[in-house]
Amino acid sequence: MAVSSQSPQSSESAPSSEYPRSSEFSRPPESVPPQGRSPEAASPRARPSPEPSAGAAPLSSNAPAPGSPGRTDAHPDRPHLTELRLSAFATHRGAGFPLGPLTLFAGPSGCGKTSALRAYEALARLGGGGEVGEVFPDPVACVPERARPDAQRRRGFRIGCTADGPEGPVRLDVAVQAEPELRIVGERLTSGGLVLLETALRDPSRRSVQAAWHTAGSSPVTRAPLPDDRLGTALLPLRVAGKTDGQRQVLAAAEQMVVALRSVFACDPAPERMRAAVPIGDGRLLRDCGNLADVLWRTRSECGRRHGQLVTAVRTGCAGPVVDVLAEPLPDGMLRAVLDRGDGPRTGFERLGDGELRYAALALVLLTGPGVLEVDPPGEVPAAMQTLTVLADGLDRAIDVRQRAELLRLAARMCERGHIRVVGAVSDASWVAGVEGVTVVHLEP
Repeated sequence: MAVSSQSPQSSESAPSSEYPRSSEFSRPPESVPPQGRSPEAASPRARPSPEPSAGAAPLSSNAPAPGSPGRTDAHPDRPHLTELRLSAFATHRGAGFPLGPLTLFAGPSGCGKTSALRAYEALARLGGGGEVGEVFPDPVACVPERARPDAQRRRGFRIGCTADGPEGPVRLDVAVQAEPELRIVGERLTSGGLVLLETALRDPSRRSVQAAWHTAGSSPVTRAPLPDDRLGTALLPLRVAGKTDGQRQVLAAAEQMVVALRSVFACDPAPERMRAAVPIGDGRLLRDCGNLADVLWRTRSECGRRHGQLVTAVRTGCAGPVVDVLAEPLPDGMLRAVLDRGDGPRTGFERLGDGELRYAALALVLLTGPGVLEVDPPGEVPAAMQTLTVLADGLDRAIDVRQRAELLRLAARMCERGHIRVVGAVSDASWVAGVEGVTVVHLEP
């Protein structure tokens, strides 16, 4: 098990203003190492091996050592994120978080677990072409609380990530202005130390940023305006012709980043919604899992093997005997989710406790795929090249010791296959000890 520790940046080292000026992107990304990590670990090619937080028992990693049998240094076929960077976002400043196949952010309330997942989801939505106003409905809440505006009364935040894949590690850093008006004011896409795309706000009166992307032809770069309300990386396939080797490199890196970001399902099951009957719909699970009955109505008939695994998981985590988990129609045409106990009347989900409902919903999420979840995967990319990432806030909320242990084992087993990754938030990770394949990021308030 890999363990990382992060703590807030001291006020003495905090910048006086958090407005992300274009000059913030003029220096090499590695020139300022993320908080709590060495300059070597700041490199996108480095594998972080941070120390446990104070008071935490040392935990071992299940990853093979470099050069050992079972370790491959080849880049993965499925693009996925390996690091999340929050340079200035909510409670985080200068923070870099390693991301494994199964990553848990752990810490007390107020330490920034939810904001880390929120930043991950925001990057995913921007990567999917989302408009910045839809992605950040309350942008001021993302600005560090004590950040002071600059001379033009501007404040903002900075987030970024690294995606590994066939093109090797590709870094994306984004600067967002929250006040006085919301806009993306800077963006940088790099690979192997080479800047492939860089944007900056030159004229605040225009709703565009000046972009320059690598060409390596008769002209080293191509310059053109891009809109300030969308991620430039997601727009590159529409603007770059791909005629030169440099342009093809830009397109390949941008595609890897977008594919790594696109297939994300953020979920936080709401038991009060799951107890109500629902109409028959498209059978795609919503983020609050309130339409679980509709999804069971569909999946029970479409995939008997996966449904059998769900029944086994629910049997382990719910009280009493469980023979089947299904949806049954009501006289008014609605559906309700029930447990078949095998001994007579079925138990409706309205009778289950919060922990049982959250456990059943999370087990279903882990055992399904993009076709069953409310996500928008990149349809132009073969499924074999995609990785679904599940963001689960409050993964241990309301569930008991037995349920969370079974969920963790199920998540680790599914993540081993490579087609799914999980990033969750828990209040305490002491119960994770002994489970292989888990990366724990300890946060401190």
